[in-house]
Amino acid sequence: MSSTKVKKAIGLEGVLCLILFIAFFTAIGSKMGAVNMINTIMNTAHNLLLNTVFFILAIAVIAGAIASLLSEFGVIAIINKILSPFMKPLYDLPGASALGIITTYLSDNPAIITLADDKGFKRYFKKYQIPSLTNLGTSFGMGLIVTAFMMAQKSPTGENLVFAALIGDLGAVIGSIVSVRIMQTFTKKYFGTEEMAIKSSNPKDDLLDTREIREGSIGGRILSSLLDGGKTGVDLGMKIIPGVLIICTFVLILTNGPSAQGYTGAVGEGVGLLPWIGSKLSFILEPLLGFKNPEAIAFPITSLGAVGAAISLVPSFLSKGIIGGNEIAVFTAMGMCWSGYLSTHVAMMDSLDCRNLTGKAILSHTIGGLCAGISAHLLYVILV
Repeated sequence: MSSTKVKKAIGLEGVLCLILFIAFFTAIGSKMGAVNMINTIMNTAHNLLLNTVFFILAIAVIAGAIASLLSEFGVIAIINKILSPFMKPLYDLPGASALGIITTYLSDNPAIITLADDKGFKRYFKKYQIPSLTNLGTSFGMGLIVTAFMMAQKSPTGENLVFAALIGDLGAVIGSIVSVRIMQTFTKKYFGTEEMAIKSSNPKDDLLDTREIREGSIGGRILSSLLDGGKTGVDLGMKIIPGVLIICTFVLILTNGPSAQGYTGAVGEGVGLLPWIGSKLSFILEPLLGFKNPEAIAFPITSLGAVGAAISLVPSFLSKGIIGGNEIAVFTAMGMCWSGYLSTHVAMMDSLDCRNLTGKAILSHTIGGLCAGISAHLLYVILV
């Protein structure tokens, strides 16, 4: 339970906050124009609510219903038993966590949060493992969309990009392992390594060998599990609204540039600060990622805020000859592994009641995404 502290009503903290607040919006407003800046913030937040939050809400409802159904009839128990020998040494997670990889790969990052709220899924985890599900799920968010998009591109040189995209998937797996393992070094210190996420209602029961079911006929259990799981998805979908609207709006403003007509107050306009920072770091990133053109840095930087926006850069890059197979592999790995985590990690950690560990999750995943890109580059050099 969170506690509150008492401080003096007026102090240095308030003055510094006011100065930084004014400086931040003055800097952005001086470039975009004050009216355009306000319109862009409001229009972007409204667009995110309609086209992103409700999409995620729909995913959460469907994923919650499916997870509850699979839990009710013991499918998650089977998955846990089969995949534990692989997930434990790689991720230090139970085999049931593989279901989180599948659901996020087929949908988006927050799908794993719906799973994590299901008691039938959560019962296989220890407390320290639960927060790292944010890093695991985010590593594979929108994986199918990103991979299919990359495979569908045509190289001007006739290069086979299908194999490059598959290498990128493998790079994302490596990045996910790094991210989860780093995150768990923090959560083990915070929670310890013994306490289970859910305690059995009957102390004599072994959580791994027993499971609770609903009363009634098979048809009734199916209907109840689907509706209960869907309701959980609604609750979680509503919880992420503040994080997505606030964080993602400002990430997009710091990532994107002006529209073709300049600054008009339209959705998604921005000051391009993050790509500019990326260009200054290109002397480090280019050798590690194998980029042959510094403009390619725009993809991983943009994917920090929204991988959907990042993949829209690819056709233009290909037509201009800026990127090739190596970049497609790296883009797939980093796009999938990062997949807009700056705009979802806060909301996801909040949903898991682990808000105080959000900074640790972001740090771990930043390192994991870089390792995903570096791994994809090295694998491409070795295999192609």
